Amino acid sequence: MDRIEVVGSRLSSFLRNPFSFLFARSSQEERLAAYVIREHERGRSLDEVLQDPYVRNRASEQEVARLLDRPEVIHALGEGTVAPARDRLS
Repeated sequence: MDRIEVVGSRLSSFLRNPFSFLFARSSQEERLAAYVIREHERGRSLDEVLQDPYVRNRASEQEVARLLDRPEVIHALGEGTVAPARDRLS
């Protein structure tokens, strides 16, 4: 595939849905969500997991707050677990 085809493909993708970037989730955010869920399922508290260097080095407070708003995180951890952590970040 040459450069013109790549640019043309991106342009047509953008024209089909010009606001898709607003709803796109990064693979970094996906990995963080999976990490938080996995560590919590291993029996660690959410506060403890959020203090891990893995999380702190990869996400700002705003990104952690967004992570705690993800439906799959809320479903896996429970609203009762996520809500207090979300409140502490506010």
